[in-house]
Amino acid sequence: MRGEAARSRRQPAILPLRATTAGESLDSAVALLRQRALPLLVVAAVLAAGEQVLLTRMRLAVPSLYPPFWFPDEWDFAAWWQIVATGLAIEVGIITLLGAFTGAAAGPALLGRSMGNGAVLRRARLGWALLIAVLLAAVAWPAAYFGLAGVIVLYALTGLTTPILTLDRPGNPFGALWRSARLSGRGGLRVVRIRILGYLSWLGIRAALGLGWIAVADMLAYNVLDASWLSWAVPAAWGVANTVAYAALACLDAVLLVEARIRTEGLDIALNRSRARGEDEAATLVDAR
Repeated sequence: MRGEAARSRRQPAILPLRATTAGESLDSAVALLRQRALPLLVVAAVLAAGEQVLLTRMRLAVPSLYPPFWFPDEWDFAAWWQIVATGLAIEVGIITLLGAFTGAAAGPALLGRSMGNGAVLRRARLGWALLIAVLLAAVAWPAAYFGLAGVIVLYALTGLTTPILTLDRPGNPFGALWRSARLSGRGGLRVVRIRILGYLSWLGIRAALGLGWIAVADMLAYNVLDASWLSWAVPAAWGVANTVAYAALACLDAVLLVEARIRTEGLDIALNRSRARGEDEAATLVDAR
């Protein structure tokens, strides 16, 4: 009966129930973002704005840093690098927190079920997600400050944590960290490679949106680079760019979790078997290990 009720509420699935290419994973992430754009972009905008307020205050506290590029003098490199490490740590925390919502949204998107944003939010386990996001951000700061390799490894291996928290729904929330690392390391580090590819792709887009407009403005007007309004216009541009990027990267993490479970755990087979038996497919998604 539950299977029949689920079929009656079914709509076209957003995520494909099969192994996908890297390009298809990126496309699926954008499709998931479009489906849940309103709550994701609103929350991402608030978080990205807070990030820019903090980073701008840190930059303005260093006399030798000037917009739009905020490059340091030699004697202020340490202060500039602290700001860079802070920005990277905040990025890790924001994407991790947003991943709780996208993980909860991935189930209905995969099964083709209609679920309102409020219902998705109630499944997001926000308390645990916030705790894990703060923990990873705290670890990311020294990992970034003492060399980028550490934060790259952290970002690559922990990206599935909060999607696991809300899609797999493990009994021990911190077990999602270990499961994320294991799934990310399978298949020749496929999740790691696509996650870094996605980050670099959106980094290029962010750079174009955050700074590219300045070059255009400088060609059309005189002395734009010396304008006083750059101190707030540049952070605003980065905030807009980061809003979209953070939401899209969180969607990519949810997509990669589904795809990793299909490739390495036969999730597609289990779901098709549940459908054939008329069982509740949503229960099949839960992996409480």
